[in-house]
Amino acid sequence: MPEKIAVVPGSFDPITNGHLDIIKRAADVFDIVYVAVLNNSSKKPLFSLDERMALIEEVTKTIPNIRIDSSSGLLIDYARSKKAKVIVRGLRAISDFEYEMQITSMNKFLDESIETFFIMTKNKYSFLSSSIVKEVAQYGGSVEGLVPPHVELALNEKFKFKKK
Repeated sequence: MPEKIAVVPGSFDPITNGHLDIIKRAADVFDIVYVAVLNNSSKKPLFSLDERMALIEEVTKTIPNIRIDSSSGLLIDYARSKKAKVIVRGLRAISDFEYEMQITSMNKFLDESIETFFIMTKNKYSFLSSSIVKEVAQYGGSVEGLVPPHVELALNEKFKFKKK
């Protein structure tokens, strides 16, 4: 039987506990899960691509079927290149649904053989986004419990340097 391969895409700037929850749950269902860090040249991320990949590597190192990778092209092309038949996306709220439906519809237009599976976030992460985490950390607020401890340290280091 062929392996069930999925892709969990995102900018992960930085990875949050919400992202990690979706990744772990996908890893419970699929044989191989590629966490694809998307490199969008129109965005100015806080963490470099290499830093984001290293943070994800650190917080997923105990999950044997996770593969960390990056992509700067179309997600559907990336999924094809990995022989993935599924793209996994997390949904936090109704507001996510409309955007995700547009992306899913375009992906389906580009390749009907690749499905999108949505995983509802746990309620405790329904408000959580990388943007909110960065804003709280930037102003010295605690992000404990919102991101893995390793990511919290990295955020503290980033903003310590920016305040000088």
